[in-house]
Amino acid sequence: MPPLNTNPALLPAHIISAEIAAGRLSPVDVVDAALGRIEAADSKLHAFVEVYDKEARLAAEAAHNAIRSGHRIGPLHGIPIALKDLIEIEGRVTTGGSQIWHDRRSTSTATLARRLIAAGLIVIGKTHTVEFAMGGWGTNQHRGTPWNPWDPSLARTPGGSSSGSGVAVAAGFAPWAIGTDTGGSVRLPASWCGLTGLKTTIGRVSTHGILPLAPTLDTPGPMARSVMDACLLYNAMQGPDALDPRTRGIPSSDPAPMLRRGVRGLRIARMPDAEREGVAADMLAAYDAALETLAELGAEIVSVALPWRFADFTGLTGRIIGAEAYFLLGHLVDDMSLPVDDAVRPRIASGRGVSARDYLRALSERDQAKRQFAEMLADIDALLTPTTQTAAIPVERIDQTSTPAHFTRFVNALDLCALALPNGFTATGLPLSLQVIARGYDEATALRIGWAYQQATDWHERRPPGVG
Repeated sequence: MPPLNTNPALLPAHIISAEIAAGRLSPVDVVDAALGRIEAADSKLHAFVEVYDKEARLAAEAAHNAIRSGHRIGPLHGIPIALKDLIEIEGRVTTGGSQIWHDRRSTSTATLARRLIAAGLIVIGKTHTVEFAMGGWGTNQHRGTPWNPWDPSLARTPGGSSSGSGVAVAAGFAPWAIGTDTGGSVRLPASWCGLTGLKTTIGRVSTHGILPLAPTLDTPGPMARSVMDACLLYNAMQGPDALDPRTRGIPSSDPAPMLRRGVRGLRIARMPDAEREGVAADMLAAYDAALETLAELGAEIVSVALPWRFADFTGLTGRIIGAEAYFLLGHLVDDMSLPVDDAVRPRIASGRGVSARDYLRALSERDQAKRQFAEMLADIDALLTPTTQTAAIPVERIDQTSTPAHFTRFVNALDLCALALPNGFTATGLPLSLQVIARGYDEATALRIGWAYQQATDWHERRPPGVG
């Protein structure tokens, strides 16, 4: 356990919880420390759209008094959290990363936000996102691109679309945050910001009150500093919601009982050799080392022949996202007088050319791929890949017509779940990342594998320069 004189803002959430429960730490101290870090560094890192400093301090005082009087709600009571600027909170501005909506005030609160607040979490602010959540690099032309804290001297990709959430957690502005993932938008910033991020299965977490991009694929997920923290937050997020039909019939499933069972006896598949093409040497070395670690822990590492290449899903998922995003947002991107991001406008406008026949064909191909992958992975507990092909690249080198979601989009297309977690660093100190992919609604297995890996390694405990 870290010493008690450690800055509370830098402690893992599960340690904060234990310290608050023991009376050695107050929510007031935690929130003050987080706000202090935001005040000192966010002018450069640009993680937050808005910081709720006064309200967060009031909530921290209330939590302190409640806990001290014996009215602790649960393990999350009094811990701050950051929310992506897609999540509605009544009376607050929710821009979706768009300058068009710079003064758009929410008239209701998302189910997810209500659940987190009911669990005692303190919303410390809203974080930046790629406009309309449409992009994996993490840039935003009009509202600003968050600065990846792992390189203080050069602006590098923070990952998107949950860019601000990734930067906020990596920089110690909040112990955890909420992102959303339509093609990789939790896992990409987790990869490049050195975090643990969970892409949940569709319907596990209500999306009611979260600004949509492609409802067929949109999934909220936790972004944290460890698997333990991601597990705690995921538990508070999940569950059926009468306002979201996709959650009906999907009961909550607590992964905690399985978390510490280790990986002995699990069958874990490595990606086919052909999929190693185009992946940076340092990312591959970290990937291979992670497989060795899991094998040493008792997992059986096996080879599989996949029915599709990962690249095949780039176009397939793109057609679904493009068609649904254009249905929702086409009236905005088609109006050339509106200040839509130059990189985002053509991505959404691509849906204009997707006919009903093309869209339905994409859904049919997706269903076929789901059946084929389910059959092929029937006796496999998880498939492992790198999360991204490279570490974070300089923003100036981004090709906005491309996507970094090579290893992530197929997970959304197939309704699987996946965990991204740090598994090494480049020679220049940039995070590398491992992706643990499990069957749909089997988040418990992904978290179990990730927890075992993090017990054997310390990559997730390292912090960016100047943070600590």
